[in-house]
Amino acid sequence: MRNLQSGERLRPVDLARGHGLSTQAVRNYEAAGILPAAERTPHGYRTYTALHAGALRAFLALVPGHGHQTATAIMRAVNQAALDEAFRLVDESHAQLLDDRRTLQAVESALRDLRPAMASGSGAASEPAGVAGPGDTSIGTLAGRLGIRPATLRAWERAGLVSPRRDPRTGYRVYDEADVRDARLTHQLRRGGYLLEQIAPLIARVRAAGGLEPLEGALRDWHGRLSARGRAMLTGAAELEAYLRRREGGAAGGARAAGRE
Repeated sequence: MRNLQSGERLRPVDLARGHGLSTQAVRNYEAAGILPAAERTPHGYRTYTALHAGALRAFLALVPGHGHQTATAIMRAVNQAALDEAFRLVDESHAQLLDDRRTLQAVESALRDLRPAMASGSGAASEPAGVAGPGDTSIGTLAGRLGIRPATLRAWERAGLVSPRRDPRTGYRVYDEADVRDARLTHQLRRGGYLLEQIAPLIARVRAAGGLEPLEGALRDWHGRLSARGRAMLTGAAELEAYLRRREGGAAGGARAAGRE
């Protein structure tokens, strides 16, 4: 989009065209508080300025790193002069990214722990029905260990991600070492944003001892997505800072004009 002069007026179509948007999208962004309120001509038509263009650039730059909902909340807070709230939202996104990086490290650690067991074949076979093994775990115990509900484990079972056997005397589910391993990997990958249908083939390959390459490929992709989010946050921060400076400059100019009256 071309460089705008501070007093230049834009129609909705001018603002929209520079970003590949529809004029309705621009109006929706204004209604949502993403853009400051537009001025109106004597005939009631909206007119936008370089300030609105800066707000739109900031919002569109924030979305890839923070998501649409958080980016909207950030811009709304800025336009309401609630800067502490805007900065808190930015900080929360960065904290979430850091938590996701730690989750990825945990998955990689789990993968490293799996390699010796995969190489030796230990922990891959279930005990025969009715025989208690040293790694047997109940659904409640496993759910508590992972910090999830038993209903979540049952959902993973329906998706084929864990395959507990039933105790022939009680009918209760029994999770052996391989089930615990699969549940741990599923839990970590879910936290990383993977869907159950994306996790299922990875778990199946690990179970079949066909190699850990699929999981390693998923982790490489995860690394890439986290790096892309981090870089997008930097771009969003730069555009947000530019918008804040333009707002502050406009407010200062307005104050000086008022003082001359």
